[in-house]
Amino acid sequence: MALSIVILAAGQGKRMNSQFPKVLHQLGGKTLLEHVVTSASKLNSIEPPIVIYGHQGEQVKHRLAHLNVQWVEQTQQLGTGHALQQALPFIPDHYSVLVLYGDVPLIRTDTLKNLFNNTSKEAIGILTAYFSDPTGLGRIIRDSENNIIRIIEEKDATAEERAIKEINSGIYLIPARYLKKWLPTLNNQNTQQEYYLTDIFSIAKKENIFIHNEMPTDYQEVLGINDRIQLASLERFYQWDVAKKLMHQGVTLLDPHRFDLRGHLTVGQDVAIDINVIIEGNVIIGNRCIIGPNTLLRNVTLGDEVTIHANSIIDGAEIASHCVIGPFARVRPGTQLGQYVHLGNFVETKNSIIAEATKINHLSYIGDSDVGSHVNIGAGTITCNYDGINKNKTVIGNDAFIGSNTALIAPITIGQGATIGAGSTLTRNAPPEQLTLSRAEQRSLAWSRKTKKEKES
Repeated sequence: MALSIVILAAGQGKRMNSQFPKVLHQLGGKTLLEHVVTSASKLNSIEPPIVIYGHQGEQVKHRLAHLNVQWVEQTQQLGTGHALQQALPFIPDHYSVLVLYGDVPLIRTDTLKNLFNNTSKEAIGILTAYFSDPTGLGRIIRDSENNIIRIIEEKDATAEERAIKEINSGIYLIPARYLKKWLPTLNNQNTQQEYYLTDIFSIAKKENIFIHNEMPTDYQEVLGINDRIQLASLERFYQWDVAKKLMHQGVTLLDPHRFDLRGHLTVGQDVAIDINVIIEGNVIIGNRCIIGPNTLLRNVTLGDEVTIHANSIIDGAEIASHCVIGPFARVRPGTQLGQYVHLGNFVETKNSIIAEATKINHLSYIGDSDVGSHVNIGAGTITCNYDGINKNKTVIGNDAFIGSNTALIAPITIGQGATIGAGSTLTRNAPPEQLTLSRAEQRSLAWSRKTKKEKES
């Protein structure tokens, strides 16, 4: 059965109270629409999904231009039936159409596969679910033989119909030839004055077409997002689901309810992650790593047995095995650390290569630098890499010792085995294996400092 996937994403989302289209709001670090496209793209569809866009549509297309989809515009938002009609000219008659929604982000591919595989070519498939509180959702109406005969929107439902707990997810599998026959016959004689896609189920019943239903593993799969409260609720469900998968892989999460994955994580065994850790972008964590609390990892690769202490930010860096970072360290993009490097509290690095066993333990900034192995950089050292126009490079050779409170004004090279005296400001290269220092002469003078009482008198 050939499949065409249509994602309805034209709505405004008024209850979000936002300047942005609803489908561009994020869950787990991806837009709502990206989640749906990702799930849909894993199905056996020859053509890319069709996305029906409308409200602020150009913004949606621009932001998500990387998606492999076919964009079709709905110039007027006149309901789901009208939205789906916009896609029909692009779908062959012998295809079946899977209808998804850009604001239902957590639908799983396996659930959609069940719907596709278990619905016969002549039938209509629908995902339904039972909700303890179905307020705001369309209800499934069945006959005395438990067959689905129609769907009623809550605003049009009677009190008896509103008491029904089985809800319409809005996710359907429908032969295209049915849609091309039925959609033009819909009317908007309802409280919303919209063309409801759900009205086709009454037509299907009249034509004796079987309606098959499947149910998701978790009801949260079919929850739509209409406001920020619902967005926050689904975010926590998503994060809990991710946390369970990680723990099954051998990761220790000290509190899985205080963990956030907003990208893609590849992780080794026996990794321990403390509370309030945020992972963004593409992150790889090796075996036996320890990630301290309140840490941000963004687009990072960590080797084995790396320790990140509390309150550190690691962004766009490659960290080799056995490194120790933090607390309160900031490792910025372009940083590459060799094995056994130590970056201590309030150390910042950027666009620098730091070779193995080098230690930068306190209050230092190393930017645009190439630092050798077994270097010791004292507290308060900075590489002065920016002259107001250009970024300049600092090179520090192996086994160098940089005294505390040193300023290295780039471009500059510190030779192998060189020692730089504390408190120096260097503007010229320092030769290898020598002591280099730059200090004003220290003098002591006779001095009488006034007391506070003498000042007041």
